[in-house]
Amino acid sequence: MHSVQVQLAEPYPIVIGHGAMARVGGLARRHLRAGGQAFVITSPTVRRHCWAPLATSLQRAGIAARVVLMPDGEPAKTMATATRLAEELARAGADRGALIVALGGGVVGDVAGFVAAIYMRGVPILQAPTTVVAMLDSAIGGKTGVNLRAGKNLAGAFHQPRAVIADLDLLASLPDRQYRSGLAEALKCGVIADARLFRRMQREAAELRRRAPGPLEAAVTGAAAIKARVVAADEREGGLRRILNFGHTLGHALESATRYRYFLHGEAVGWGMIAAARLAAKCGLLPGAEAERIEHATLALLAPLPPIRVAAAPVLRHARRDKKNAGGVLHFVLPTGIGRVEVLAGPPPEAVREALEETMALSRSGAASGRSRRR
Repeated sequence: MHSVQVQLAEPYPIVIGHGAMARVGGLARRHLRAGGQAFVITSPTVRRHCWAPLATSLQRAGIAARVVLMPDGEPAKTMATATRLAEELARAGADRGALIVALGGGVVGDVAGFVAAIYMRGVPILQAPTTVVAMLDSAIGGKTGVNLRAGKNLAGAFHQPRAVIADLDLLASLPDRQYRSGLAEALKCGVIADARLFRRMQREAAELRRRAPGPLEAAVTGAAAIKARVVAADEREGGLRRILNFGHTLGHALESATRYRYFLHGEAVGWGMIAAARLAAKCGLLPGAEAERIEHATLALLAPLPPIRVAAAPVLRHARRDKKNAGGVLHFVLPTGIGRVEVLAGPPPEAVREALEETMALSRSGAASGRSRRR
């Protein structure tokens, strides 16, 4: 079992390991105020596969929690869903002493965190992620929110959890596509801040795809530690935290352009990382060989990836709405080497389009099916 601390004004732990869900009851008891109620926000699918260990832990702590369900999937990440959940909490008599436990992947965690941030002007939340991407990324750092029609995560709030409990046993029931998608965020952390993590994931790609316990625990713990360090240094995304958006400018645009119904988040980010590496090479920031290493490592972990079947124009239009932009100028997080990135404002529009179109062409080739040359 590993514990990584997020060193903020109110520090909190990220507990990672097999069987970690047993810790939730004790943590919930610590943060539940006298007379307060506990509410578990989850989805029907997650409840079916992951509820038992959480229920056992809460029962052993003497906590009778009420389950509040929300729909599965990115289309449910809306203001309407958040409003309905808040209304249900109010009908159940939840007051400022309530505690929310978010049991699910990134969508459940983001929506439940947003509800916790706005209900009664803020109630405590424990994040119990059930997917790879949530365990090492979205459950950490307090960024919560919902999507608007105009774009992804455009309505939200910062609301730090009291703890993150990442039970690797829960990944056994995760569909293979969901599992591979989550590895994109771990590889991202290697590209932006830890060349050793990148090299290890590149070397152990086959073992990671098979969910080998040692490589999986190392990847999740290493990526979570990077996220924790970045959040501690820049809680509100004033500067350094922006590096976590590597691959996300075009990744979010791909999700938005396909109405969140085609790509999983990590799949879109995977293509976004490849496009960003190509853009960095075109801008003279990254040697071409390093761009190829990023591309091949991404495909080795994530393929088969869905091909990009939307035109470049709507993707670029959504990219211009990205909340990282300022004054209408596109901002990209671009690698300058494995383990190093910088934020580039206003890259040449033609270079952006070329990088995107090349990535789109790659997605429709054998590479997207995992038939590309491995390095």
